[in-house]
Amino acid sequence: MTRWLDILSAGPGLTLQDLGRPFHMASGLSTGGAADRLALFEAAALLGLKKVVCGIEMAGMGGRFQFTEPTRFALTGAPMRTTLDGRALRWNASHMAEAGQMLEIGGAQAGVYGYLTPAGGFDGAEILGSRAAHLAVGIGAPMQSGDRLEILPDLAPDTPARVLPDDPRFSGGTLRLVRGPQTDLFAPETLTRFLGVSFIRSPVGNRQGMRLEQDGAPFGAEVKGQASDLILPGDVQMTGEGIPYVLLAECQTTGGYARIGSVIADDLPRAAQTPPGACLRFEMLTTEAADKLWRPETGLLKALSARTRPLLRNPRDIPDLLSYQLIGGVTAGDEED
Repeated sequence: MTRWLDILSAGPGLTLQDLGRPFHMASGLSTGGAADRLALFEAAALLGLKKVVCGIEMAGMGGRFQFTEPTRFALTGAPMRTTLDGRALRWNASHMAEAGQMLEIGGAQAGVYGYLTPAGGFDGAEILGSRAAHLAVGIGAPMQSGDRLEILPDLAPDTPARVLPDDPRFSGGTLRLVRGPQTDLFAPETLTRFLGVSFIRSPVGNRQGMRLEQDGAPFGAEVKGQASDLILPGDVQMTGEGIPYVLLAECQTTGGYARIGSVIADDLPRAAQTPPGACLRFEMLTTEAADKLWRPETGLLKALSARTRPLLRNPRDIPDLLSYQLIGGVTAGDEED
């Protein structure tokens, strides 16, 4: 039986996202994929999956959705007000929707990118091994009201609902950097000042990168005329006007602005989820310290799965409560008399 998700009302920034398209940088295509990759791993852990599947990335707000068949799904990333047929749902958790129930996802309460991921993931044509939209290069497009998405089969439909502890990555904070090949091109006083400033994330930004603002004068533009060089998500470029930008999932693959450092992989989700107006600071790590913090994504799903716990539901919120076996094992208490 084919399962569908009907998008009855779409927010302005809904796209299909998975882990993107690695290994195509030589052709000028950045990896792309989810702005907050960690959120897709969290969804897979909550759903008891063995690998990450494709979900809907919601920038700032969600929409109204309806499943045509009973479907397990996870809500991860930036917390958003969510109801299922009017009943509030726990964020960072997995749930079951019955056929025809109305799932409403509102605006982000913190952070930027929320994710709706069904247990089977979404079907659709793959381009270079991925279903992810990459808007910067014209792959895919934002979803619209009236769209219908096919959901792939859930291989473990009876898996109980799970929840993960809330994560603090949605309100800015400190981003840890490593030095790059151009860090030493900046004057020592410029680097010292950069590491001592509190920045505000500007409203100017998208999946390619975000602008940072601060109250002081722009940073010195002593680094000029750099030849175009390889760049990656997390790189912090300094424009000729002395304004820093943190590059994100859909950044270009080469650029001429000098990079003062690069955000470590563990902090990229925090960077992407920092909402406009939130504060950010930077800390420079030694190479040795950064190496100790590095962890491959191959073990991430297992580690997250170990942190999940059962989602406890209020009996008043279970419409089919009377269908459950609630008294198995009860005795009269006098069997041994």
